[in-house]
This record gives sequence, structure tokens and C-alpha cells, in this order.
Amino acid sequence: MAKILLHLVPASLYGALGLYFWRTCWIGSGKSTARQCMSTRERLLLLAALAVHGAALHAALFPGGQMRFGFGVAISLMIWLAICFYWVETLYARLDGLHALAMPAGVVGALLPALFPGEHVLTNAGSPAFRAHFIIAMLAYSLFTLAALHAMLMAVAERQLHNARFTRALAGLPPLLTMEALLFRLIGIAFVLLTLTLVSGIAFSETLFGQAFRVDHKTVFAIISWLLFGTLLAGRHLRGWRGRVALRWTLAGFVALMLAYVGSRFVVEVLLTRAN
Repeated sequence: MAKILLHLVPASLYGALGLYFWRTCWIGSGKSTARQCMSTRERLLLLAALAVHGAALHAALFPGGQMRFGFGVAISLMIWLAICFYWVETLYARLDGLHALAMPAGVVGALLPALFPGEHVLTNAGSPAFRAHFIIAMLAYSLFTLAALHAMLMAVAERQLHNARFTRALAGLPPLLTMEALLFRLIGIAFVLLTLTLVSGIAFSETLFGQAFRVDHKTVFAIISWLLFGTLLAGRHLRGWRGRVALRWTLAGFVALMLAYVGSRFVVEVLLTRAN
């Protein structure tokens, strides 16, 4: 019961903040009503939600001295890190429109470990090399998650701009070109981290995982995602890709990355379990 409450508390905080941001940031229109949605009090409430969410994640990751990393915990950890990056980002940029999108993701991320705790025990979790590999991989996943949220927000903003109808939240956002520059900065950092993840996983497979490198569906989807994001960055640099083209490549790369690990664990832990 205590573990369930540990997941319900951050989910409730995320949900309450999401409803509040939706009412204050999205309902209504016109630049005259735009405001800075993330006040100091709201930022502290979000920080509290992140702290409790982090405690719940630690309990789910390390039960009884073991390290368990299943479908629910994987998504929850990615979302938690993404919102942590987002919280820091709000200190330097106005991202009012993203508030109402990030909070529902937080609710899902907080509840998933309680619904899908997972039974996959990582036997080599004590290895320093594995821990470094794990941290780099999760940072890459979380930055790509945040980039995907940015891409969706930009798609909504672009559509409303073409229709000449902005909500209060989108009226308070930076210009689309600034948002686009921020998106590619996120993707660029995440791409470097994903490259390090793949290189370390392939080159030191036996040290990290206790077995020789083999090509499986996780590796294939991770490489596909790396190729998609690499092509996007090259297209941006060489051909000036932007707008809808960049958004589509971003979302395609993100979906491939999710299929690399999260999709496989979902099939094993949810679909196959129910089938049996």
C-alpha cells in the first residue's frame, strides 16, 4: 500500500498542475492575455512532484538490493529525466505551452511502475561500466523524449499560426525559429549520447552484458533511430531542413528509439504475459 501511495502522490501533483496549466495557459486567446505560467510557487510544486517521483522510481528500480528494469520503470525513468531537463529549461526560456503537455506525461510516468513493475532483474548492475552505459542511455532517451514533446508543441503552434489563431499559451512562446533552434540543440546533444550508448554497447558487450555482441531487434531499432536522427542533423546542416520535415523525422526517430527497448519489454511483460 505504501508503494502504491508513493506513485499516487507525484501522479496527483502532476495531474493537479496539468489541470491548472491547462486552465491558465491554454484556455483563451490573444497576446494581451499571455502570461508567464511557471511562477516560483508552481516551479516548487513541480520540483516536489519530481522529488517524490524520483523516490518512487528508486524504490521500483532497487527492490531488496536488486535492480529491476521493466517496461513501466523504463518509461517512467525516461519521463522523469525529461521533466527534470524541462524544469531546468524553464529557468532560461519561456515554454508556457509545454506545461500542459508535460504534466500528463508525468502522470503516466508516475503510475506505470505501479501497474507494470516488471520482473527483469539486471544481474550485472554492479558493474561500473554497465552503470555508465545505463546512465548515458537513459539521458539520451530522456532528451529525445523532451525533443518529441517540443516537436509536438511546434506542430500545434505552426498549425495555429497558419490559421491565425493563437491560444494564450502559444502566444507566450518564443518565436518558432527559436523553438526550432532549441529542438535541434536537444537532438544534437541526445544524438551524441545515443552514439556513445551504441558504441559502448557494441564494443564492450561482453564486459557490459556478460555476452558477446549479437544483432537483435533492440540493436536494429536503436541503429535505425540513430540513422534517422543522424540524417535529420545532416539534412539540417547541409540542406537547411526545418518545419514539418524536421518534425516528421524527429517523431520517426523517437518512435524507432522507443521500439528499441521499451517496445520489446512491453511485448514480453504485457502482451505475452496476458497471452499466457
